[in-house]
Amino acid sequence: MSGTYPITWELDSIYAGGSSSADFKEELSGMERDIEALILSLDEAGNKGVNDPFHLQALLTAWTEAIQSITLRLRESDSFVACLMAQNMKDTAANGLNDRVKTLGARMLGALTKFDAQIAAVSDPLWKAWLAEGPAGPSAFALAERREAAKEKMAPELEELAGDLAVDGYHGWGELYNTIVSRAKFAVKEPDGSERVLSAGQMHNRLSDGDRSVRETAMAEWEREWTDLGELTADSLNRLSGFRLKLYGRRGWTNVLKEPLQMNRMTEATLNAMWTAVEEGKPQLVRYLERKAKLLGVSKLDWHDVEAPIGSATKTVPFDEAASFIIERFRQFSPQMADFAEVAFKDGWIEAEDRAGKRPGGFCTSFPKSEQTRIFMTYSGTASNVSTLAHELGHAYHQHVMNDLPPLAQDYAMNVAETASTFAEMLVSDAAVNLTNDPDEKLALLEDKIQRAVAFFMNIHARFLFETRFYEKRREGLVTPEELSALMETAQREAFADQLGSVHPSFWASKLHFYLTDVPFYNFPYTFGFLFSSGIYARAQQEGPTFADRYVALLRDTGRMTVEELARKHLGVDLEQPDFWREAVALTTADVEQFLAMT
Repeated sequence: MSGTYPITWELDSIYAGGSSSADFKEELSGMERDIEALILSLDEAGNKGVNDPFHLQALLTAWTEAIQSITLRLRESDSFVACLMAQNMKDTAANGLNDRVKTLGARMLGALTKFDAQIAAVSDPLWKAWLAEGPAGPSAFALAERREAAKEKMAPELEELAGDLAVDGYHGWGELYNTIVSRAKFAVKEPDGSERVLSAGQMHNRLSDGDRSVRETAMAEWEREWTDLGELTADSLNRLSGFRLKLYGRRGWTNVLKEPLQMNRMTEATLNAMWTAVEEGKPQLVRYLERKAKLLGVSKLDWHDVEAPIGSATKTVPFDEAASFIIERFRQFSPQMADFAEVAFKDGWIEAEDRAGKRPGGFCTSFPKSEQTRIFMTYSGTASNVSTLAHELGHAYHQHVMNDLPPLAQDYAMNVAETASTFAEMLVSDAAVNLTNDPDEKLALLEDKIQRAVAFFMNIHARFLFETRFYEKRREGLVTPEELSALMETAQREAFADQLGSVHPSFWASKLHFYLTDVPFYNFPYTFGFLFSSGIYARAQQEGPTFADRYVALLRDTGRMTVEELARKHLGVDLEQPDFWREAVALTTADVEQFLAMT
């Protein structure tokens, strides 16, 4: 306990016993039985055919109900093992459970492939009648989406085979990252002369230390270790991308962005309009980066300087103080949002302890069956940590307001998921800047806020440029660690408008996001979410407390329409044109102007 709130999470209310939980093993066994029963029913219908329309509608309803039930439990299980592995990277039993969940997921994917084939074959009149009259209506958008997507894939038996092979192939290569990062060791020398070996999570915090010499030393050690691990990580990344490219080729897909755009329910026109506005807005951030370099006494910022605090005025914020501040800020916008956050803090939904053995980074994961969430991070008391905490609570609140919807209608895409998190972050960071009377603290908080814009406009853009070019090069064959580092360096210099001295060539090796198999191109949705939420935040400021209900209505629709439809319905804007994005980018200008005036 840090005082009022626990700093380690509680998982026993989900499944008691951790990685040896008997309840969890029973859950997995139940899902196995239900998935097999679903597959058997789908196979029987596929082999015999169903001529009676009333019988077919009854089957469609039964299959959909089974899918909703299994999906709920599968998400719960996936979240549970993710938490077990994150809190202790040496938990081998958790790794075994993760493999079992992934196998179940692949089996379920096979069942869904058979289901997709069935719904794709249903006549349009019968399909429309079933959605209009049956209990599946609230999930109509997700079901129709599956039906259309099925028409663009391989034959069902080939899709099922690909899903089965992906467990030990595609997903297996992704899981290798967890093994690699758990073995990463970083040597540091403390001020008293003693030496320590840090985990990746602990070492990463040192990269933004207030002392530039500490950052330089940490960055050199960080780059050394990830370069040493480059052969392993390059092998993983090459196999992941190779699997995707071959699968896309079999489906007749030529654009590597087709799947991520489809998964994010957005058009390429929207993506291009967003990046156009970002590029137009970069000169403002260049002014900030140039000023920061002068303040640090360097001609150009090095990679480790970008997120470093200015001066030594930044204070350490105790966890309890951060919790109270976040709850209070949420309450100014929505009492319901504040009450939810208070439950998350009090009931031990947050793993924040700074200790060895944890996975680096932070995340929020949902337990839709239990109607709970869990947040993972390593909290060290920085302003950035407070922002991250608010960010993850935004994710959690998004899930909370959707808990009563059918599981298929809860399935919102990553880009709109980042909307809720970034909105929550803005509520907290803006208030922190405005409420402090200490000029040094105000500057530090303002700068932390601008750093978020730098991350979304420049760092994320660098990842997008790198990954897009990497896939083009991967079509020609395996890409070496040296080539990957060269691609990354070029992307970073371009995305940061040539404002960096030294860059981070091995970033491709160290960043988990490149190895995630659930969502390819785990980058541009962050920028989308930041800018989309900026536009929403501007409206919240204009309308005041009455906007809270509209905000919840928007969140509840995120799993039931495309982002273009969502923006038209709730904001009255066209995302395929750059105008909305330009307005959102322009909000950063005021922060930069204030920073320049203060410095």
